Amino acid sequence: MTRQNQKVAVIIVAAGAGRRMGETSVPKQYHMLGGVPVLSRTIKTFLDAPTIDQVLPIISAEHQHLFDALNLQSAKLLSPTYGGAERQASVLNGLQTLANSNHAPDIVLIHDAARPFVSANLIAATIDAAAQFGGALPALQVTDTLKQASAEQMVTHTPDRTTHYLAQTPQAFRFKDILDAHQKAATADNLFTDDASIAEWADLPVKIVPGEPNNFKITIAEDFKRAEMALTTPMETRVGTGFDVHAFEPGDHVTLGGIQIPHSAKLKGHSDADVALHTITDALYGAMADGDIGQHFPPSEMEWHQADSAIFLEHAVSRLQQRGGRLVHLDLTLICEAPKIGPHCQPMRERIAQIADVSISRVSVKATTTEQLGFTGRKEGIAAQAAVTIEVPVKD
Repeated sequence: MTRQNQKVAVIIVAAGAGRRMGETSVPKQYHMLGGVPVLSRTIKTFLDAPTIDQVLPIISAEHQHLFDALNLQSAKLLSPTYGGAERQASVLNGLQTLANSNHAPDIVLIHDAARPFVSANLIAATIDAAAQFGGALPALQVTDTLKQASAEQMVTHTPDRTTHYLAQTPQAFRFKDILDAHQKAATADNLFTDDASIAEWADLPVKIVPGEPNNFKITIAEDFKRAEMALTTPMETRVGTGFDVHAFEPGDHVTLGGIQIPHSAKLKGHSDADVALHTITDALYGAMADGDIGQHFPPSEMEWHQADSAIFLEHAVSRLQQRGGRLVHLDLTLICEAPKIGPHCQPMRERIAQIADVSISRVSVKATTTEQLGFTGRKEGIAAQAAVTIEVPVKD
């Protein structure tokens, strides 16, 4: 199922009192951010998104005067619905409002009002995933080591971080499915912290799509400082290129773009010799002026012998995110006579997007030959080149 010709609505949850903001008479969603209320910024993003047909704010009845002062006007904007005692009840009120309207949506997004930096690309990605899988959750993969502790703050366990994600919004679902799940959760008197948790409880599928570092939630006063910096810090676009070559040696498969492809030989190298991931990694380091793969992972160190090259790309992406940057696009070209790359381009795109923590729409993989010229033409190995585009804060 695709989202073509499907009606899409978003519920913006803005009924909270913002207790964690400290002593303040104005809830955080009505605080000024760069001279504009946070809620205005959030709502306007969805009003401007071509993928959204309806925007339904959920507010507190006590805040009606604050909402009216926003003076928002759009044919997409529905009159606000009042929230309940908890976030879950507020969302259910919104879902029931949409269900009782003349044109209930096919897909609904549920978004925190205090996430004003959500992008149009992320909105579209969650809608696409919800249309295909039934539910979608934008999330960032955990990069720090996780620790589980006892009530006495003693470490008891170290979870596998590769399977853990930090959830964001908007979370998107097929409307009828999430409405039914919310109604059942309310009847069962179960409280959940987000809508994806309700979907899980109701055995609904939820697909993770790559979240965005800037799509953070304003929860405490310090978050406003970060938000102000996000507004005022200018960004610059950089381009990096990478090139790598690996020769063949006896074997039964090659590893390219994070996947294994059957072949009469394998690639020779200190790690798994994934020439595709090596090239992309070097391009990222180059765009950041951050050395190259050999400096970060010296081939003289046995720690990296036969290592999964995904580790290298994850490191480069983490370095980019630590700088407040993001990967805009990457374009990879593989150069070889064999194996045939065409049938494997899509799986490679999917795996690279997963490793790089970006939408697949930002990943291009293609192949060419040298018309039987040179070492690749003689089927002695594979070459790869990549160009990446990134955005990073201007530091000088």
